[in-house]
Amino acid sequence: MTSPKTYHVKSFGCQMNVYDGDRMGELLSAEGMTAATDADSADVVVLNTCHIRERAVHRVYSEIGALRRDDGTRPMIAVAGCVAQAEGAEVAKRARDVDVVVGPQAYHRLPALLAEARARGKAQIDTDMPAESKFDALPTRGPGRPSAFLTVQEGCDKFCTYCVVPYTRGAEVSRGFEAVLDEARALVDGGAREITLLGQNVNAWDDAGRGLHDLIVALDKLPGLARIRYTTSHPNDMRQGLIDAHRDVEKLMPFLHLPVQSGSDRVLKAMNRSHDTASYLRLIERVREARPDIAISGDFIVGFPGETGAEFEETLNIVRAVNYAQAFSFAYSPRPGTPAATMDAQVPKAVMDERLQRLQALLNEQQYAFNTASVGRRTSVLIERKGKIAGQMLGKSPWLQSVHVVDPTLKIGDLVEVDLTHAGPNSLRGTAPMKLAA
Repeated sequence: MTSPKTYHVKSFGCQMNVYDGDRMGELLSAEGMTAATDADSADVVVLNTCHIRERAVHRVYSEIGALRRDDGTRPMIAVAGCVAQAEGAEVAKRARDVDVVVGPQAYHRLPALLAEARARGKAQIDTDMPAESKFDALPTRGPGRPSAFLTVQEGCDKFCTYCVVPYTRGAEVSRGFEAVLDEARALVDGGAREITLLGQNVNAWDDAGRGLHDLIVALDKLPGLARIRYTTSHPNDMRQGLIDAHRDVEKLMPFLHLPVQSGSDRVLKAMNRSHDTASYLRLIERVREARPDIAISGDFIVGFPGETGAEFEETLNIVRAVNYAQAFSFAYSPRPGTPAATMDAQVPKAVMDERLQRLQALLNEQQYAFNTASVGRRTSVLIERKGKIAGQMLGKSPWLQSVHVVDPTLKIGDLVEVDLTHAGPNSLRGTAPMKLAA
């Protein structure tokens, strides 16, 4: 088998998977390969998978089957990410076309595993969680997008009863302060104007007593960096220093993703969440006192085992109390190996679907209201990509709203002042942009 010359990475799921997918692409580029525009034209295809929901797992095997071409050939196939970690050798057993199975803590070995698979003609599997950091083996960041992800924390020690992350990503580990700053500098040198700090519990980041707020303060001093974000946070790790940073650090955007999952205290306890509704609402109040214009986002699971109709109504109540700008909501999906998967009183699918529709209707109403309230505001927008019509560019407001601007003079990476003129359910339109200083 000849050495591959092109690659294509397709990532599913969370922002951390997007980050990991970018890093795997950089690894393959460092081996002299070039990125292909799609899977059909690639010699190597990496499927960077998500294991949070059952449907996502099924999709992986469908994607593998679709990679076989009309002439009977196929690219080399690597399955990476959380499905690889959770199912290991079962992936290669179930899908014979797979050449490499590599977990999220071992993907720095991807080029070597591909070479071994070519040499041996046999699938190579690495789902180890080595003590040494994979980040030390990754190449220096090069030119990239104006809005970049930067993983600072991985893994989870919370063991929510519905969640596979502690089993697929391991225990909570924080990257070192200087290593994060070095990567941030490289991202800015490569064109990033905005950096989003990532972690399964990003606000649990800690290096020798320095917390996430200390890291944000250090990034605030980085020349050329205009915006800082972070996700995903856990209520239990939301320290006062981080709340104060929303008040004091101008580059920290007024947006907070803080999952609550349910409005029922009994359900939260069954989920092994370390907060209750009262403590969560107090936390939201403290954050809004520090930054009154902050946009709050959240996560919700409906139909958790044993959830009653009255308990679901409590979830609707907390949504009304918080008034979310954005949110993600899902019907409960049992994941093998998690305690919730074997709990009694599993909620029927039809009931979950009806509850999810009601919840999403309320959340969509709140998001549209938040967007509508933004009309008439002048704000900065970071241009990230071209739109679908001539001269249209798309970017993000400080509140993570998608904003469309028609101006053929704008370029990707521009930071512009925009008057928001029209709101839709999922985006806004703006006019009369004025470019801000770098």
